[in-house]
Amino acid sequence: MKAIEAAHVLLVEDDDGMRVLVTRLLRESGYRVTGCRTGTEMWRLLPETSADIVLLDVMLPGASGFDLLRALRAKGGIPVIMLSARSEEADRVLGLELGADDYVSKPFGRPELLARIRAVLRRSAMTPTAAARPEVMSFDGWRLDLRSRTLTDPVGAAVDLSGGEFDLLVVFLEHPGRVLGRDQILEMSRGRLAAPSDRSVDTLVSRLRRKLEPPEGASPVIKTVRGSGYVLAAKVDQA
Repeated sequence: MKAIEAAHVLLVEDDDGMRVLVTRLLRESGYRVTGCRTGTEMWRLLPETSADIVLLDVMLPGASGFDLLRALRAKGGIPVIMLSARSEEADRVLGLELGADDYVSKPFGRPELLARIRAVLRRSAMTPTAAARPEVMSFDGWRLDLRSRTLTDPVGAAVDLSGGEFDLLVVFLEHPGRVLGRDQILEMSRGRLAAPSDRSVDTLVSRLRRKLEPPEGASPVIKTVRGSGYVLAAKVDQA
């Protein structure tokens, strides 16, 4: 496995001064760095650089960082850390819901940025690769396509999932029958959810349950184990 410090970072930042500063501090820490200003340049460089992680500014000329994040998540699972001068909670939540692995507010210190990059790369290294993962996971008539990130119900209708709901469902499907606590869910979801003290896990589970609501009289797919966490009570088939 490639050493974290040898990872290749693709930095998408339109502020020339900030791009130069971040590039320098990352290279001084052993990372390889390729910088660009726009989404158009990012799409051109991604296949050329074989980047291991993307640092993506929110406020960019043309397509915004959020728009680019949506497109990146539709295409695959490369780790993404959002960078933004906008520190509002709503922006952070939006970035995480769209599938960002972390969200760093400017101004940030060198130790914080390096720690967050290392943490995301470690979680990414522990996550099964796209080649190792199945393309489709099925349970109780439901079908989750991991490549297109789409969920269909037992009658074939599409069910819309946010980025956080998709990540959470994948965690449950990869561990059927296993009771998962909040901390385990946060770690297994690659840190895309907010802190457990915010009850973000409970809120997200509640939203996911509503979308997976079983027929009247049937048991819920995701059950609460009082004092311990949650468990997916369904057989999972992979293809």
